[in-house]
Amino acid sequence: MLETLTKGFRTARLKLQGKTTLTEDNVATALRDVRVSLLEADVELGVVKAFLERVKERAIGEVVHIKAPEDPKKRLPAGVKVTPADHFIKICHDELVDLMGPVDTSLTLDRGKPALIMMVGLQGSGKTTTAGKLARRLQAEGKRPMLVAADIYRPAAIDQLMTLGRKLGVPVFSIKGMKPVDLCKLAVQQARNVDRDVVIFDTAGRLAIDGELMDELVQIKKTTGPDNILFVCDAMIGQDAVRTAAEFDRLLDFTGFVLTKLDGDARGGAALAIKEVTGKPVKFLGMGEGLDKLEDFRPEGLADRILGFGDVVGLMKDFEKVVDTDAAEADAQRMLSGDFDYEQFMRQIHQIRKMGNLRSIFEKLPGMGELLEQIPPEALDDGELKKVEVMVQSMTKQERRQPDLIDRSRMQRIARGSGRSLEEVQGLQDRFLQTRAMMGQLGQSGLFGGLGGGLPGLGRSQRRAGGRPGAPGAPQLPFHPGMMGAGAPAAEPTLSPEERVARAKEQRDKRKAKKQARKQGRR
Repeated sequence: MLETLTKGFRTARLKLQGKTTLTEDNVATALRDVRVSLLEADVELGVVKAFLERVKERAIGEVVHIKAPEDPKKRLPAGVKVTPADHFIKICHDELVDLMGPVDTSLTLDRGKPALIMMVGLQGSGKTTTAGKLARRLQAEGKRPMLVAADIYRPAAIDQLMTLGRKLGVPVFSIKGMKPVDLCKLAVQQARNVDRDVVIFDTAGRLAIDGELMDELVQIKKTTGPDNILFVCDAMIGQDAVRTAAEFDRLLDFTGFVLTKLDGDARGGAALAIKEVTGKPVKFLGMGEGLDKLEDFRPEGLADRILGFGDVVGLMKDFEKVVDTDAAEADAQRMLSGDFDYEQFMRQIHQIRKMGNLRSIFEKLPGMGELLEQIPPEALDDGELKKVEVMVQSMTKQERRQPDLIDRSRMQRIARGSGRSLEEVQGLQDRFLQTRAMMGQLGQSGLFGGLGGGLPGLGRSQRRAGGRPGAPGAPQLPFHPGMMGAGAPAAEPTLSPEERVARAKEQRDKRKAKKQARKQGRR
């Protein structure tokens, strides 16, 4: 996401590299690239002008300390060298945070029983899915939500909400033929009767704003008095999102935004402009189709990702939602010992898939911004993970637990069972064995802080201290994505099955000998 914005700031930084001071000329040159990227990302023109003016005003004439003093907040040790290019990007970061913040992800849930949340927005913006995500979030917080199918003009919306309700175990209130205003009023009374403490109205949308739609929404607000009105906004519609939001806000005075489909657009300019234009906070981000993919909006994290710094805090929150940290520590220790099989490998893949798509995960890793351009697109294709999963499922239990047994005849059977070619199965086996050897070498090298200081779930005391690129505890994935599918070539020429078995046995014997030597040394 946001590749257009990231590219512009990266180009601006490159143009300032080697400069000893920030002058009006070189700042103007850098800002031209930023301006182009902001406009290409569909940021509203007035917002672009105001942002650039603030950056220019702060950058020109400000003294850049080449040796930075200690800054506990940013975790920079004393004496770190800071260039004018770094200083320019720091100013851009601060202004981006100010542009999108301050953060306010709270919902008013204690004013009355039940608390009322009204979802509004254009058709296709993701209101119904977001209503389901919000219900799931409230469930996790111990609330008892009820969904209301108030979009009576689109039968598919009612069916979709019913399906989401069944998945979540949340009741959905719907009466065929009843007008939305009366339906919402009756739903509030029903929620009291069945002891539901939050009611979420999924209201109707249109392809464009019209008087009939807005009158209906105004009447629902007037009749029920919702505690929260959330405008659900599709980030992919660009500047139209800002104009639409301003009109909805004028008539409904909503309390905040939910930005959806931000993971599906390289531009995402609405994320920068929407708060500036309306003055209302962005509360949540919809970052995927899963019901758990509703993130708190963090302007610092989004600014970091736009500037290519990653988002460690966001990554750790994603990880902690889906992984048992104790189990993750045991698995990662095994991965870094180089002594793991296909079953443990598949557990790692399943955990990663729960966190989101591969590209969004790698965007949150510090320092991955420029590297992502060098990774073949097919290496980050989530479809490759599915292919790998099918091939592993076609193995016998013994083969999954003892990968070294897999020879050419077994590969042919796995290929037939999975519907893949022999070359694909052989490529997976080659990359698996190579990655296992590589992970064993990394574990012995101490680069991960003694088996896992930098892995999610490991080195927890270190992780609390870090967050920036190079900081202790910056998360690392336990293997390169290229090994998961056909996206990257094998690191060395393909070996025959006999050679692979012999090499694997030799590596295993070496590991056992080292373990035995360490045991002898401790006696």
